[in-house]
Amino acid sequence: MAPRRLVLGLLLIALAVVAVFWPAGGGRVLLATLGLCAVGRGVLLLGSPEADTATRPVGIAAVVTGAVAAAVAASSAAVTGWVLLVGVPLLLLGGSLVLIGRNGVLRRGGQALLAWTALVGVLLVASGIAQGWDRAAGVARVVGALGLAVLAVPLLVGAANAPVRQPVPQGPSPCAGCACGGGGCSLAG
Repeated sequence: MAPRRLVLGLLLIALAVVAVFWPAGGGRVLLATLGLCAVGRGVLLLGSPEADTATRPVGIAAVVTGAVAAAVAASSAAVTGWVLLVGVPLLLLGGSLVLIGRNGVLRRGGQALLAWTALVGVLLVASGIAQGWDRAAGVARVVGALGLAVLAVPLLVGAANAPVRQPVPQGPSPCAGCACGGGGCSLAG
């Protein structure tokens, strides 16, 4: 079991639960978490040994966007709500488009996520019009928290499927206890 993946997956689920059940500050927790995840991913892309010219702009954009998201979350609850209201559907749309570009099961998952994104978009707009945009921001917070919890699933599965590292057993020593120190051992040759 990979302890880092396990801890990170459980931490993401715990933060998603906090974001759902803490209406006053959950949006800020969610946006800060997403921002820090983006910064971490960007740093990994920039520090990758095979970082080429195609991944460098993506890494820089992830670091900058993540840092801005974390700063917004730290500074204003109202702005955080608006960022989630716009950002959650955009992140869902981006994820679905990436998956649609793949083959097989991932493509079908992307199509399902695209349908879910359309439903979430309609739900957010209808909620904003009928009950106010603060209520719609609360719905975006819950949807974003559910998305964060879904992101934790591959980490937990990866942690469960990681091979257990066991120490390599040491074989018997070739030395038979003779006078090796004198340089006369034929096994040390």
